[in-house]
Amino acid sequence: MWKVYAVLSAVFASLTAIFCKMGVKGINANLATGIRTVVILILIWGIVFATHSAEQMRELTYKNYLFLIISGIATGLSWLFYFKAIQIGDLSKIAPIDKLSLVLTMILSFIIFKEAVTLPLIIGASLIVSGVIVLLCFA
Repeated sequence: MWKVYAVLSAVFASLTAIFCKMGVKGINANLATGIRTVVILILIWGIVFATHSAEQMRELTYKNYLFLIISGIATGLSWLFYFKAIQIGDLSKIAPIDKLSLVLTMILSFIIFKEAVTLPLIIGASLIVSGVIVLLCFA
């Protein structure tokens, strides 16, 4: 089932990029990010309350909060830079560069979580990096 969720994530991430590029035209990228964040906030908290997930908040530890807050800060910074990039550049070139995060995540997961380094992962990461290099050098 995780593969279905991952594919759906990719589909919606693609739509996000397209709609962001359309929405950021002619306005401040920070304002666009703020509007998007409010929409996400309302949507996600609606889902949290609808699924009665808020009840689990009492079970969260200091460590849960700490890493979720740090993750939120990283997400916010990522969005701010992404919105600014797509406002002034070509989305077809920015999106692949942004996906270098996949390779960085793979490397960090090997280091931090001691996940297995396999040949298919190395080949896949190498292809992603190669594609970005081609875009940066020849596009």
